[in-house]
This record gives sequence, structure tokens and C-alpha cells, in this order.
Amino acid sequence: MVAGPGLPRGLPLLEREPELAAAARAVRALCAGTAAGAAADADGRADPGTRAVPTGGVLVYRGAAGLGKTALLAEVRAIAGERCVVWSARCGEALSSVPFHVARQLLQPALTAGPGELLGDWYETAGPALGVAPPGAQYGDPHRVREGLDALTHGLTDAYGPLVLLVDDAQWADLETLAWLASFARAPGPGLPVLLVVAYRTEDATGAAAELLATVGASARLVVTLKPLTADATARLARTALGPRADAAFCHEVWAVTGGNAYEAVELLARARDSGMDPVGASAAALRGLGASTRGAGLVRRLAELGTPTIQFARAAAVLGTRIPLATAMAVAGMGGAEAAGCAERLRAARILVGTDPLEFVHPLIASAVYRAIPPATRTALHGRAAWVITRGGGGAAAAAPHLLEVHPDGDHELVRQLREAAAEHLAVGAPDAARRCLRRALAEPPPSAERSAVLYELGCATLLTAPATTVGHLRDALEGPGLAGGDRVAAVLKLAQVLAHTDRGAEAAGMVAAEAELCPPGPLRDRYTAVRYLWEGLQAAEAHGPLRSRRLADATEHLTGEGNTERVLLTLRAFDAAVRGESAAPAVRIAERALVGGGPAPGLRWTDTEWGFEVPALLGLVYVLTDRLDRAEALFTEALRDFELSGWSGGHLAFAHTMMGLTHRRRGRLAEAEGYLREGVRLADGVGDLLPVRAQAVCVLVDTLLARGHVGRAAACAERYGFGPPYPTTMLLPDGACVHGRLLLALGRTEQAVDELESAGRALTGRGRHNIIAAPWALDLARALAGTDPARAAELAGYVQHEAARLGTRTAMGEALACAASLRHGRERADLLERAVAHLEASPSGYELARARVEYGIAAGFTAEIALGHDLAAGCGADGLAARASRALESARLRH
Repeated sequence: MVAGPGLPRGLPLLEREPELAAAARAVRALCAGTAAGAAADADGRADPGTRAVPTGGVLVYRGAAGLGKTALLAEVRAIAGERCVVWSARCGEALSSVPFHVARQLLQPALTAGPGELLGDWYETAGPALGVAPPGAQYGDPHRVREGLDALTHGLTDAYGPLVLLVDDAQWADLETLAWLASFARAPGPGLPVLLVVAYRTEDATGAAAELLATVGASARLVVTLKPLTADATARLARTALGPRADAAFCHEVWAVTGGNAYEAVELLARARDSGMDPVGASAAALRGLGASTRGAGLVRRLAELGTPTIQFARAAAVLGTRIPLATAMAVAGMGGAEAAGCAERLRAARILVGTDPLEFVHPLIASAVYRAIPPATRTALHGRAAWVITRGGGGAAAAAPHLLEVHPDGDHELVRQLREAAAEHLAVGAPDAARRCLRRALAEPPPSAERSAVLYELGCATLLTAPATTVGHLRDALEGPGLAGGDRVAAVLKLAQVLAHTDRGAEAAGMVAAEAELCPPGPLRDRYTAVRYLWEGLQAAEAHGPLRSRRLADATEHLTGEGNTERVLLTLRAFDAAVRGESAAPAVRIAERALVGGGPAPGLRWTDTEWGFEVPALLGLVYVLTDRLDRAEALFTEALRDFELSGWSGGHLAFAHTMMGLTHRRRGRLAEAEGYLREGVRLADGVGDLLPVRAQAVCVLVDTLLARGHVGRAAACAERYGFGPPYPTTMLLPDGACVHGRLLLALGRTEQAVDELESAGRALTGRGRHNIIAAPWALDLARALAGTDPARAAELAGYVQHEAARLGTRTAMGEALACAASLRHGRERADLLERAVAHLEASPSGYELARARVEYGIAAGFTAEIALGHDLAAGCGADGLAARASRALESARLRH
């Protein structure tokens, strides 16, 4: 407990023994196995036994203001200080809008020597958030920034050993840091030697801050709600401070006046000693008068006694928050050096400020009382002056933003410019919430009418990576107002179309783009609209005129050579359309090649280029998946993973990249690897709930992969958990969602339902002209399902499959078609068809399909060597169910012989 001037140092921390004991145990667990921990064991402060592993965790101290949370943190620092590294942060009411302000306080001390070395690959992602690297050109993804802070914390434990991180007054922490602390507390990693200790005021924790603090608490090993001191504890405190002459009546009055509030009791006792008060019952009335001056309005009246300049200096300090630079406070207060130094000295003597440079308020209660007592007009003026001082001193718009937000709207165009600049900086460091606050404030100023649409567009973009659904309204408003024309308007329209598509409203996106195209004169901009319309129309699961659109697209691209990115986009769309329609694979790939520059996507059409979006290279990769060029698909999707990670794009973008890697590995027969990528894709998509098609795509391929592995129960559980089944997203899934769900129903023995689902899928897909049997495998499974009950229909389906496989011309499709036909035959004819299927699949990149065909061929022909080879292939693929079938067949053959 902090003692004031004239009081004994080290006043006891009363009635906090359980909390201190828990902190001591946590520090021992943190230092277990280290030299400090071994020394503690030798001193008998830890139980002997087997060598322990360092273990971190979370402690939370909460309660009303003044109950001793700050003193508890000071005691934790003392307990841990000689045994491990301790870093701390103190949050301030005036700085709660500064993104990553608290994270910087916590972690910057470790980065002063060599931030690049400690951050490593995360330097460009997390460095800007920590203020040790310049912001990048791209938007920072909050998910990725938090991952970077996690990685840094892991690295710091390697460099410094066990860490204790203390956060005081966390109710005023910036939301960006709180979000990181909440995610870190949930999953700090096994055995990570980091102890996070958080203290906060319950009465001031509201809204999002309260929710995040509750998340931190849910992961804590101890959450303590502090209670006021009892009368007995207050009496002990009084006698420690004033000596044994303090009688019972006086001590009881101290308790009654302060309500057991530890801070107020210490402050009251200091005032009583300074005034020379006799600590007896007769002093009760005077004691009550002193008590009123230690808090709230009484404290403000006491401050007023120090004179107008001192009041002005204290107000300037309160506006600036914590760790207050003396020169900045002096400038905000409008004082010279000597006058400011005198004010600071008077405030230190009055136990209001401590330190010299930087300055701090003795207690957050004092800072709050001073700040809240500033008259509104004066407070606004001080914030305006603080913004000016910070900007003039080179602090930048983002540093001045907390003060700009507090200035009253007045049509100040320069303020709008600064707020837009601050928003751009916030976005670059991965703080879209802070950017949105700045842009909303800029709208309230208001901006010039010609700029309003631009501000709305920026506000929409500020939500794009984290909550795309909320972007729609802002972009619509931007397009409805004046100020966006030409290329700027096209950019806003296409951004809105992308967001609509990402929230499963692709048809609406296509219609909106078509309407804009009608208003646009012929030329490059209209051509762009046309290409984007084809994009979103072509990705719809249902189209009223799909074959007609395909013919129009084929005619539009027939003579294109790939000059310019609009042509390249159209060629990519034509190649993808040809692939899903099941046209000949070789010409489809040749069309795709015309869209490339130097063997890869052209500048402006790469994964993180924002002009067209990541869908264009994604469709190129899917062309390769559907045409057996899986090595090229894997290279392209590996590039997507790398580019998204380097750019700090997590959430939906990284979820999509993992899903596409999973799809590629599924097609190659690397089923265990595919499952890993797909589960990560689902996890990332879960973090951005608005991205419905991305998660549905990941779940679809994951269910298909689990079925290929023979894990039917897990596939069913996955489908149930994520609601995979009709109705499906309006955005196309690959492979088709209804086809995969029908396959799942067959595996579960629900044949009648499966037949209905597959028949319905077949009618829909063929009606849209989509005949690629890899993308739309309905007929493969339906033929097998009807083999025993409707052989004529099964034969018809097998014929359709063989026709479409021959048209597509890939080895995988031909092998799958032959295996399907074999499932309807018996004896030698069955074995011959399977032998031909194996021959095709051996020349394909599809490892699982080859293993399955080989096992079935060995069983049909009675060749144990083929079964054994198929077993090894299945085991290598991770196809546990197929490997088990092969093992049973081998055992049966062994018993027969």
C-alpha cells in the first residue's frame, strides 16, 4: 500500500493474505525449474519433489476504486521482481482510444535494443502496432497482429526467461490490447512461462471492455473481487500510521468515514498526521472534514487551494493521461518552464502527482476526479490544444487522434483531414475499430460535401477484413452521395460487390454491377464492370440462364490475347467456366495460360492486390484443380498462404487459402494433410462469422475428406456441428455441396434420402451446364446407390459419367468413370474395367482414387499382390477405412490358402 509523505513506508497490505498467497504460488509455478525457482526450493519456499515445468497463467484482481488493486500489483511485482522479468502497464481514462497503447507499455521495453531480431518474420505485422516499425501500405489484420504479439511473447520468454505482465486499471485499456490479452489468456500455449496479472475497477468496466475482461477472467486460475477493509483492519492501519495512541473511537471513525476503502484510509491518515490531529475520539468531527477532502469534489476543492496556475497544470496532465511528458504538459497548460516546474512541485507536495519527467498521478482516483471536474468547454479546449501540441511536436495524426475525437464538431476541414489520416494509420497497424471511431467523428464534423462520400468509402473499408457485412451500408451511402466519380466510383462499386458476395449475396452483387455498367459510357471502366459481372454470376450455385451466360463469355473471350488486366480476368473466368462445365481440359488450361504473365498472375491480379480481389487467382488455381494440374494448383495456393501471412491478412483470406490447400491435398490423396489445412480453414472462418461461403466451402471439403479417410462418424459430426446440408449457400461450392452431402448420407446408410439428394443435385447441375464429374460427382455415387434396385438407371448414369469423362479428358475423370462402370459389373468384366481404371489413375495425380481402384481391382481379380499394394497406398494416403478393407481382404485370402 502506497504511503504518503509523513507516513511510515511499507504500510501493511491488510486482509489480502489469500490473494498474496495465490500470487506467490503463481510466481513459484512460473519460475519452477529455473535458477530462481531452484533457489526458492532450497529456501524451503516450495515443496520438494520432482523437477517442475515452468507454468504461466492469469490472475485477476477486481473491485471498486481504492480497494487496493494497485497495491496488490505492487506486491506481486515485489514477489516476482528478484526471480523473473516483470513488465507493467497502467491504463488511463484519457488514452483508452489509443490502439495498442497498453501493449506498447508492456512490450516496448524489450524491443528497444533490437526489435527486428526479436520480432523476426512478424516485424512488418506486429511492429507497427508496437510503434517500432512504420505502418505498411496494406491494411493490418487484427487477427494477424494478435498472432504476432503471441509469437513475440513466446520469443521473449526464450530471451528473458519467465515473464510477469502486470496491467493496472484494465477497464481503461484500449480494446485492441484487451482483445489480444483475451485471446492470449484463452490459449497461452502449453508450459508458456508467462504470468498475466490484471486489475480493474468493476464500476468502470462497461461495454466491449467488460466483455473482454470477462473472457480474461474465464481463463484465470484466480479471480478475486476485493472487499472493503473491516473495522479491525482499519484500526491496525491507523495505529501503524499514527502510533498506538490512536484510540478505538478514532479508529472506528476512520473506518466509518472511508467505508473501509484502503486508498481513502491511507490518504485520510496522511492528512490527519500532516494537520497534527490528535488521534482520539474527540477529533471525529475534524476527521470527517478531512475525509471529504480526499476524494471527489473535496479533492477538487483542495486542488483549488493551490492556485489557478496549478489547477491549469493539473488539468493539462489529466487530459494527457499516464506517463505524462513534462514538456507536453507545460505546452498544453500554456506555461513556461519555471512556472510549470513550480506547479508540478506543489502537486507532488499535495500528493496529487509523483515523478518528475514523466509525471504520474499518485492514484487513478485522483486522475479521474481531476479530469471529470474540468468544465466541458475547458476540457474540449485542452484536448484541442493537446492535439495541436502533439502534432506540432511530430507525433502524427494517430497520436493526436484521442484528443481530436474530443473536440466539438465545427466544420473544421483540417480536422477532417487529420482524422482521415489517423484512420489510415490505425488501419495500417491492425486497429479498424479505432479507424472507425476517427471516421465517424470526421463525418460528424462534418466534412465538405465533396469529401463525404470518400469518408464513407473509407469507413466501409475499415470493416472489410473483420466484419464485411457492416461494410455494405457505408459503401451504399458512399455511392448514393456526390463526390465519387470515375475510377473512384468503380472502386467503391466493386468493393461493395465483393462484400456482398462474401456474405453470400453474389446475385445481388452481379445485379448491382450490371446496373452500374448501364450508366457507364463505353470504355475501360465499363469493360471492368462487365468482367466483374461475369465473375459474380459465374460463382453462383444457381443461375436462371447459366448456359447462355457461358456462351456469351466464350464469344467475348474468343479473340482475347491477354492485353491488360481486364482481358486477363475475362480469360481466367472463361477457363474456369470451361472447367466446371466439363469442357476439354487441355483447351481450358490453354485459355488460362493466356491470362498469365511470366507463368504467374499478372501484377494487379495477385493474391493481395485489392483492385480486383483474390477471387481471380483463386479461380485460376481451381482451373488447375479441376484439370489434373495439381502441382500448379499447389504452387499457386502455397503462394496465397505466404502472401496473406506476409501481408498480415488473416480471417477470411487466410481461411480461404487453407481451404484451397486442403482441397488440393484432398485431390492428391494426402488426406491427413488435407484434414489439417481444412480444420484450420474452418477455425479461421469461424473468427469472421460473416464469411458464410468461405466456411461452407471449408466444411464441404472437410466432410468429403473425412469420408475418403473412412471416418464416417467424424464426417457426420462435422456436418451436424456446422449445419452442412440443405439449404446450401448461393455461392458455388467445389465439390458441389449437395453431392458431398449425398455421399455422406450413403455412408450413413440413409440410401433413400441420399438418392433423393443426388437426383436433385443432378437435375440442378446439368440444367446449369455443369458436367465436370470431379466438381459435380453426383452421378458417380448415384449409379452405385441404384445398382441393386434400379440397374437400368444405374447403367444410364454410368454411361453419362463415361461420356463426360471422355469429354473432359483427364486421367482422374477417366479412371473414376471406369471404376463407376465396374461397380455395376461382375466377374471378369468387373476386373477388366478396374484394371483399365488403375492404368488411368496411375498416370493421374489422384492418390486416393488410385488406391481405391487398386484395392477393388485386387479383390475382383483375386490378386493379393494388388491388394497389398493398394493397402500400402491407402495407408500412405491416410485412408484408414480403405486400408482396413484391404487388410480384411488380405486376411480372407490368407485363410483361403
